[in-house]
Amino acid sequence: MTKTIWIVGAGVEAIPGIKLAKKLGLNVIVSDGNPNAPGLKFADKPIITSTYDVEGTVNAAYEYHQNVNHIDGVICIGTDVPLTVASVAEKLNLPGITTETARKCSDKFLMKESLLAGGIPISWFSLVKSVSELRSIISERGSSLVIKPVDSRGARGVIRITESLDLEWAFEYAKSISPTSRVMVEEFLEGQQYSTESIITDEKNITLGFAERNYEFLEELSPYIIENGGQQPAKIDKKDLDSIVKLVEKSSQILGISNAISKGDVVMTKEGPKIIEIAPRLSGGYFSSDQIPLATGVDIIEIAICLSLGEKINKEKLVFRPQNAVAIRYFFPKPGQIISISNIDLFKNESWVHKLDLFFGVGDVLEKITDHTKRCGFVITTGNTRDEAVERAKTVVKNVQISTRQ
Repeated sequence: MTKTIWIVGAGVEAIPGIKLAKKLGLNVIVSDGNPNAPGLKFADKPIITSTYDVEGTVNAAYEYHQNVNHIDGVICIGTDVPLTVASVAEKLNLPGITTETARKCSDKFLMKESLLAGGIPISWFSLVKSVSELRSIISERGSSLVIKPVDSRGARGVIRITESLDLEWAFEYAKSISPTSRVMVEEFLEGQQYSTESIITDEKNITLGFAERNYEFLEELSPYIIENGGQQPAKIDKKDLDSIVKLVEKSSQILGISNAISKGDVVMTKEGPKIIEIAPRLSGGYFSSDQIPLATGVDIIEIAICLSLGEKINKEKLVFRPQNAVAIRYFFPKPGQIISISNIDLFKNESWVHKLDLFFGVGDVLEKITDHTKRCGFVITTGNTRDEAVERAKTVVKNVQISTRQ
């Protein structure tokens, strides 16, 4: 009998997972609040309901489950909505993390409280309820801090505090991004940041994704904290790598993540690795869909689909087969209306260009980059070495010209 999977989110990064689910012979239901979301056209049944509308998605899934066809699993791919997914799973008695775990991981303050109580090394943090309280914290701890909403996504509302920053603006901006109007401040961690992607099961934990994150434009794009991709394999000694992997896996277990994918953001500080965030979902930024399979030969989205259906994972699917060094870089043209795009065809057919995509075209207006959703395009390159992959990505970004006017 054909199994049915409900995929929450139909953005461009969900498309590989939607196609894979269909290739695996599943009946694929996809929900998204945007009727023009690109992934909906690949669904067997598209459902229009916002990914952030927990109650609406649960009700739609329950109605389908009761009146149309039995749903066997629910998942999100490239979308940060673990609470929506967990709520559907709980209502329909499907495999997945609990809503309690999802709430902890969707609220950065609750997450850090749980990790701190579990003895996990993290950055100093505190809720902040007013500008005067923020000023007091800075007076006591200095300005090496970050202010952020407790419940935002994609670096929205995340601001690095500097001596010249308008603190009232920063507080109100972060507060305006938070759905619950709650703001926190935390220590800015100095050191190399890494992204991890782990399979957390009752039997065994396996970390397949491990990449350096690139913040080379931190000062240029200040006060916003904008990542410019990353690369793997990471330049890191085995001892440090192992310590990060163990920390991520232990953190995942403390938060209650089990039989699921866990995404980790970690900084290697002078004192050792410290956790920034843990999320019970597949990564965005084409990490799960493209970079990990390119680097390891393992399709982690297929593993995630199996977990969501409660199926046992075929051990052959977990065999690490190093393939390529991989890098991703984003385009950062000046804000304004795009008047021309040139040289993109010079690279489209290069064997080492895995994917090259722009989200905007001539005539579109580019906003100032204040979070990751404002980035206008990217390139993923491969190479025999990490440095070769990085240099190839830089070459593409340097030569593809995106001209704008104010």
